Amino acid sequence: MAVDYTVIVVYLAGMLAMGWWGMRRAKSKSEFLVAGRRLGPAMYSGTMAAIVLGGASTIGGVGLGYQYGLSGAWMVFTIGLGLLALSVFFSARIARLKVYTVSEMLDLRYGGRAGVISGVVMWAYTLMLAVTSTIAYATIFDVLFDVNRTVAIVLGGAIVVAYSTLGGMWSITLTDMVQFVVKTIGVLLLLLPIAVVKAGGFAEMRAELPTSYFDPLGVGGETIFTYVLIYTFGMLIGQDIWQRVFTARSDRTARWGGTVAGTYCLAYAVAGAVIGTAAKVLYPDLGSPDDAFATIVKDELPVGVRGLVLAAALAAVMSTSSGALIACATVANNDIWSRLRGLAKRSGEQEEHDEVAGNRAFILVMGLAVIGTAIALNDVVQALTVAYNLLVGGLLVPILGGLLWKRGTAQGALAAVAVGGLAVIGLMAGYGILANEPVYYGLLASLVAYVAVSLATRPTDEAVLAAWRERLAGRSPELPSETVPAHQ
Repeated sequence: MAVDYTVIVVYLAGMLAMGWWGMRRAKSKSEFLVAGRRLGPAMYSGTMAAIVLGGASTIGGVGLGYQYGLSGAWMVFTIGLGLLALSVFFSARIARLKVYTVSEMLDLRYGGRAGVISGVVMWAYTLMLAVTSTIAYATIFDVLFDVNRTVAIVLGGAIVVAYSTLGGMWSITLTDMVQFVVKTIGVLLLLLPIAVVKAGGFAEMRAELPTSYFDPLGVGGETIFTYVLIYTFGMLIGQDIWQRVFTARSDRTARWGGTVAGTYCLAYAVAGAVIGTAAKVLYPDLGSPDDAFATIVKDELPVGVRGLVLAAALAAVMSTSSGALIACATVANNDIWSRLRGLAKRSGEQEEHDEVAGNRAFILVMGLAVIGTAIALNDVVQALTVAYNLLVGGLLVPILGGLLWKRGTAQGALAAVAVGGLAVIGLMAGYGILANEPVYYGLLASLVAYVAVSLATRPTDEAVLAAWRERLAGRSPELPSETVPAHQ
């Protein structure tokens, strides 16, 4: 596997080199956290696709295809639908806000008082997203180098933390573009056709497998509905996704670039399911569906190609991990730490440089916390389910309500976060963490609380709403001037 090792090592060295280049570029808070809000359509589309298609979408998507056939595409498919909905209906308004976090948007819309509570929920979600992505390194490095779980997590995590800390969003953007290209070549252009050919083509796959493997709804209607609630709606409100929207140079870039990325996700979903279905023909008795990806790569691909496809899997994991890490650090610094210390309002060139150092320190600290948590944690599925349930159950209603309903108030938003979050926690205790009911009923409770409390309290001050409308329209006098040429 010397050739495969060489491919992987060159890839990892390239990631670190881009981190060093990004460090030279990120000289202000805007450059460090949102790439100066200057990404053009090509870079925006590639990086957005990279952040949403992580290890779960690649390794997990193939595993679902192995277990259920073509209907295993639904998990990744609902992620693509969420990205399309965000891009078409909300991204233009989000990009014009010129904020850094979801909680800042809530403060603008409701006149303050929502930031710390919503920030804690968002921080927990982004932390667990980064942790689960980091744990996925163990699977890939085990295939590559036969190292134990802890060493794999430390090795992969250290690389992501290094380039993220050095250059912030510029480093992550550049590495994500490379990861997008590697992922496209490795999974769509190489592994997909090779897997189908090795399995004897679609005719042989149909002959070997039950008809349920080719039923578009074979995974079950309730499961698909749950995917929509968790992943489609999760795409609409996650800090890791919004922070990429903030990098767009214009609302048009955010809308059309995101639409291209969402469409790419739909194709990626189908590809993963087909690869998994082919793996079921080749290896009908694997111990776990999640072993399907590594097994078919290791046993069926030629030298060199195998290294590139494993690099593609590594790229998928690293892009999600780095995006979640910078989102986690941004929320921890801007929405929690700075507010608690009374440092929310800062301006001036010197403070911008100080903010870069502060955000860089937070990425390093959060990165070490992610690596430590990943080593200690065993059941990542349950941990990520808790995070997604809290995110959707607690934050979906006040965020979408703020964007769509003028009558929503700060008190209603806080009630929605508290009631939805507590309902989700209580229902998970009663029904079990992996049950569907917590997110169903938690979301309903959050909606009822938001509407009832908003109608029972005084409407949001008209001056706050006027400033909100100005910001949404991109006419706020506080917006920084964009004098630097956009990057494609």
